[in-house]
Amino acid sequence: MQGTVEGFSYGLVTPVAAFLMACLGAALGLRCTARSLRTRRPWKSGGLALGAASIGSGIWTMHFISMLGFAVTEVPIGYDRLTTFASLAVGIVMVGTGIFIVGYRGSTRMALVTGGTVTGLGIATMHYLGMDGIRLHGRVAYDTGTVALSVLIAVAASTAGLWVIVAHRGFPASLAASLVMGVASTGMHYTAMAGVEVHLDGVTSAPGGAPAVELLVPMLIGPAVFLLLAGVALLFDPLMVAGGRDRDRSAGPAAGLCGRIGVPAQRSRARAARREEDSRETAGRTAARAPRSGPHDLHDW
Repeated sequence: MQGTVEGFSYGLVTPVAAFLMACLGAALGLRCTARSLRTRRPWKSGGLALGAASIGSGIWTMHFISMLGFAVTEVPIGYDRLTTFASLAVGIVMVGTGIFIVGYRGSTRMALVTGGTVTGLGIATMHYLGMDGIRLHGRVAYDTGTVALSVLIAVAASTAGLWVIVAHRGFPASLAASLVMGVASTGMHYTAMAGVEVHLDGVTSAPGGAPAVELLVPMLIGPAVFLLLAGVALLFDPLMVAGGRDRDRSAGPAAGLCGRIGVPAQRSRARAARREEDSRETAGRTAARAPRSGPHDLHDW
């Protein structure tokens, strides 16, 4: 027996709230990533970790806000706590791996493709592991083509978001990258859900696991509070919001496909040498024009 799947039990409330949380997490995470790319090395790993946690928490929150609107008409739904928590941890670790690749390998084509792929796979893994936590009297099946499309959306969006944030600076670039990842992660979720089929076994009693509202609502509070605190940290760090103007100039450039950050060290040394030579020549000409006092010898003539 095939169940009747409902993905919008609360109308547009859950999709809109999910989209906003995804955009918030992406905005905070990408801002931290951009700041880390242009800052002193001791702060880099902490900033990248905060960025990974923000993106992962935002997307996980988006997923389970959306799942509040998911229902099967014929049977109640529950969720396994351990699997639900594991989806958050695995997602943050995989997203963090992709971000650290870009953070430490720079904006080369290979780093962006690898980092974007790992980040996108982390988003998809978070989604499908979270879906594996569903408990009902039946089984959840997926359409293979829809699954493949959802993973491609996640990978493409992650790569595009990372490219925008490392290639451009300022608020417009951050906003664009956040919207790209917010739209794509939410779109990935609902694309994947469009291929869901539920095959029931005919039992209508309560399933194993905790009820959706009882489990998900308290669990969503933690990531939401974390994102709020991360947003406050950004607001009180103007350098992070402005794009990190205090970057370590002595650390050299991060050159690659998306252009360079800072001035290349060799060019800086060449310019410094030219300025020093010009200063010496100017000082010499000034000394030659200055009137001399005292006795003259043959060399003065």
